[in-house]
Amino acid sequence: MSVINTQIKPFKNMALKNGKFIEVTEAAVKGKWAVFFFYPADFTFVCPTELGDVADKYAELLKMGVEVYSVSTDTHFVHKAWQDASETIRKIQYTMIGDPTGALTRAFDCMREAEGLADRGTFIVDPQGVIQTVEITAEGIGRNAEDLLRKVKAAQYVASHPGEVCPAKWEEGAATLKPSLDLVGKI
Repeated sequence: MSVINTQIKPFKNMALKNGKFIEVTEAAVKGKWAVFFFYPADFTFVCPTELGDVADKYAELLKMGVEVYSVSTDTHFVHKAWQDASETIRKIQYTMIGDPTGALTRAFDCMREAEGLADRGTFIVDPQGVIQTVEITAEGIGRNAEDLLRKVKAAQYVASHPGEVCPAKWEEGAATLKPSLDLVGKI
């Protein structure tokens, strides 16, 4: 089942944000753009490279009106221990959600049931709480925060320009398309 164009489901999870434990719900997410960045586990190998990459782009995402929520099936306590132990994770300023029951991970349909771990899943959610993009990669394939920025810009552009779409490799400022019968077979 695809979660594209579906409303995020209600949730209530504990998280780590700026050295403090907080509760995060779907209500707190609505009203702004959001990225949910699922990863298998803390204290691993590819995961810190990805989370560090997103941390390096966090200020830019905030300027775009986007909040970031990383999620693993570890607890918020483990997130705190990881942040205390790792120089890379220490630079994270976005919210790190703990999902020890896996309910949130399952709600986004990216749980590896046999292992109880999240897949590497990235979801861009619009201010109405609707999932606009999904990217899921295999265990050993890390994601690129630069491409995440491009996708967020494209999703925001399409949302604010009804009737226009962003073609492959679209970058901010590049030409878009206005789908019509006149374009069929001409691209």
